[in-house]
Amino acid sequence: MSTIEKKQISTIVIGGTGYVAGELIRLIAGHPNLQLSAVASSSQADEQIAKVFPHLARAVGDQRYVSRDNLSAHLHGQVALFSAAPHGASAGLIAELISQAEANSCDLSIVDASADFRFTSVAAWEAVYAQDHSAPELINQFTTGLPEHVQESTGKLVGHPGCFATSMLLGSVPLLALDLIEPNIAAFGITGSTGSGRSPIATTHHPYRHANLYAYKPLTHRHAAEVTEMCATATGITPKLNFVPHSGPFARGIHMTLQATLKQTTTGEAVKEKLRDFYKDDPFVTILDETPRIKDVVGTNYAHLGVAVNEDVIVVFCALDNLLKGAAGGAVQWMNRLTGCAESAGLEAVAPGWL
Repeated sequence: MSTIEKKQISTIVIGGTGYVAGELIRLIAGHPNLQLSAVASSSQADEQIAKVFPHLARAVGDQRYVSRDNLSAHLHGQVALFSAAPHGASAGLIAELISQAEANSCDLSIVDASADFRFTSVAAWEAVYAQDHSAPELINQFTTGLPEHVQESTGKLVGHPGCFATSMLLGSVPLLALDLIEPNIAAFGITGSTGSGRSPIATTHHPYRHANLYAYKPLTHRHAAEVTEMCATATGITPKLNFVPHSGPFARGIHMTLQATLKQTTTGEAVKEKLRDFYKDDPFVTILDETPRIKDVVGTNYAHLGVAVNEDVIVVFCALDNLLKGAAGGAVQWMNRLTGCAESAGLEAVAPGWL
C-alpha cells in the first residue's frame, strides 16, 4: 500500500449547514485520506448532522455539530480545513482558527469556498462586496484560482473561485493564454437553483423557478470582477467580460457559453486540439467533439467543454456541477494538492445520468 493510501488527515468543515457544506461532508465521507473530525455551525451546535442532512445519515452516524469555540481541540497534527461559511464572515473565522492552529503547532491547510479570498487585494474585494474585509492581513497569503491554472500554491491557504467563475475561467483562460482571441468576451450562463444557497428566497421558490428561465444582474454580477482578475493573474491579460447570468428550471448544474473574436482564422477542430493539449494533465476537464450537456456532469467533479467556430467568431461551451467542480469538489481537489494526496482522490465518481 502506498504512502498516499495510508495517509489519514483530520478534516474540519466550518459553516456546515448549507448545500456546499453538505457536499463537502459527503465527499469527505468517501475520501480515502480525509477523515471528518468536526463540522462547525453556530446555529446547529450539538445537533446531529444527520438531522440537517438526512441523506448523509449512514456516513456521519450520530456525529454532531460543534460550535466554533470548541474547534481548538481538533487543531492538532495535520488538519485539513474547509470553509463553507458565508461571504464576509468566513475570513474572520479563518483568522481565528489560524491563530489557534499556530498556538497548537498544528499543520493546517485551508481551502475557503466563500468569496473572501478570491481577490489579490483588500481594495478589490471591498469594491465588489461593499463592506470591510474581516481579515485584511491574510488576503495576500491566499492563493486564488483553479487548480488547473495555478501550478503551485504559495502556501497552504487557497481561495477557491465561485461556480459561475469556474465555468468562465475554464473556457476563457486557455483562449487568452494561447493568444487565440481578442480580450473581449461575452458570457451567457445558466445555473440551477442550488446556486442561490439553501435559504429560500422568492426567486428560488419552486412555483417561480419551475418551467422558467430569466436573466438577473445582467452585466453587473460580482463574479465578472473575480474572473477578470483571475484571468489577468493566470495569463497576464485583463479581458473585458460582459457576463449575463440566468436562472434555470433545474436544481444543479451550470451551462456557460463564451463568445469572442478570433485573432486569426482557424477551425473548431484546431481549437479543440489546442484546448486538449492545454488541459492534457488535468483529469477533470474534457474537450468534447460535441456540445456539452449538464446531465453528463451533474453529480461529479468533471467539466465538459465544447467549441464552435464560424469565420472569426469562436464559442466555447462549458458544463459543470455548480456544487462540485464549482464549489465542494474543486475545494477537495485543491485540498488534495495541499496535503500531498493524489489530486483525484475521492473525486472520480461518474455522473448518475438520469436525475
